[in-house]
Amino acid sequence: MRDVLIFRPTIPQKRVSVYRSSQRRGPTRIGLIARWCYIRSCSIRTRRRNKLIVISGARLIDGTGAGPREGMDVFVNDGEIVEVSPAGARPVPNGAERIDAGGMTLMPGLIDCHDHLSSFGYGLADKWGLTEPSSLRHMRIASVLEQTLHTGYTTVRDAGGLDAGFRTAVDEGLIPGPSLQVVLDVITPTGGIGDHASPSGYHHPAPPNPSLPDGVADGPDEMRHRVRQMALAGANAIKTGTTGGASSRPGLGPKDTNMRPEELAALVDEAHSIGKRVMCHALGGPGLRVAIEAGVDSIEHGTHLDEDPDLVHMMVEKNIFYIPTFSVYIYHRAQGTPHGRARSEELTQHHIRSLELAMEAGVKIVAGTDAGGWVHCNNAQEISCLAAAGMPPADALAAATSRAAECLGIEGSVGTVEKGKRADLVLVDQDPLADVSTLEKGASVRLVMKNGAVAVNRL
Repeated sequence: MRDVLIFRPTIPQKRVSVYRSSQRRGPTRIGLIARWCYIRSCSIRTRRRNKLIVISGARLIDGTGAGPREGMDVFVNDGEIVEVSPAGARPVPNGAERIDAGGMTLMPGLIDCHDHLSSFGYGLADKWGLTEPSSLRHMRIASVLEQTLHTGYTTVRDAGGLDAGFRTAVDEGLIPGPSLQVVLDVITPTGGIGDHASPSGYHHPAPPNPSLPDGVADGPDEMRHRVRQMALAGANAIKTGTTGGASSRPGLGPKDTNMRPEELAALVDEAHSIGKRVMCHALGGPGLRVAIEAGVDSIEHGTHLDEDPDLVHMMVEKNIFYIPTFSVYIYHRAQGTPHGRARSEELTQHHIRSLELAMEAGVKIVAGTDAGGWVHCNNAQEISCLAAAGMPPADALAAATSRAAECLGIEGSVGTVEKGKRADLVLVDQDPLADVSTLEKGASVRLVMKNGAVAVNRL
């Protein structure tokens, strides 16, 4: 069990890249991009959803944590699940499209509650956007979005770096991808994880991007102002951070904090007053307790919860979700900076014990990868990590379905396979309850349905 965070995945040795760039040169490139977008848009928009589709004879994992049900039919019409019943209990009407799912497993679309879809490296040049034109970066992101959908992920919360335009582009059918929630940037005081200064304190003098407001704020009033700015720019939720992390600069480690309680209290109050949930990067030390006491909605990482066992009980009382993000520390141990490797090695056993305590206390545990910068499109690795760390496979799947939907506040529409829910569904040719790792990289995915439309068909 305790080897979960020691295995070594395949990690790219250079910059993260998700597609093979074109070898063509010259002025036709923009035309090709425009043509691709136009064809894509037309293709996506013409996949109508008002025809009855019946996924027939599947083993059903409904996402609630309950056991599987064999031989089930799921009826979908106009983007919605209209019936779930034993195979043959309801005749398939003439004209309906029938998908034979015999021998396969049907699940809710998967959800990642902590991703960084626009990140392709941890270096300062990447963070400052100096490595390539923004237009090229946007095309890379579009590729990541499509590939993420193809692995069975139908909803993703981006935890910083992605602007609201990508959410709108997906919603309008301009590009294929999972439904998105965005936070834009992380709000912290000067010197916190949201301060993208160089180690010497130098700030890149690029003009501000109104779509991605700067997250640095000092004092309660500035915290409130930043929350309002993020909301104005389209943030679904607000992200903050009360500690450093594995990859943050030397001197701002997992137990170090530079945010005062009154600053965090103002941020949380302002966010909640306008209906925004607060996700908080917090690993350990005083900053972790401050975050929980302030009533944030989710703790991201929480690697040292075990050092203050009262915290998990406080999380239950305050209905705070726990998103461990085991996956990212595999990378940091293998290829992070020297101080990042050391920090990640030190926190490994604390992290596993923290998960155990959270499970024992009844904390709601949710899957989030913190991907980006090192890998994209293997979001299901986090499900494997949770299971290997001791979480029952059904609960690990719920962490990426029903629990994840609840964390994002969308449990009324997605996260389970039930009548009246949106038809975000994944059909796989393996039994993930027997081996959750079969979901990794979409290896077992045969069909992905999003909003009732077939987005991926490998049957």
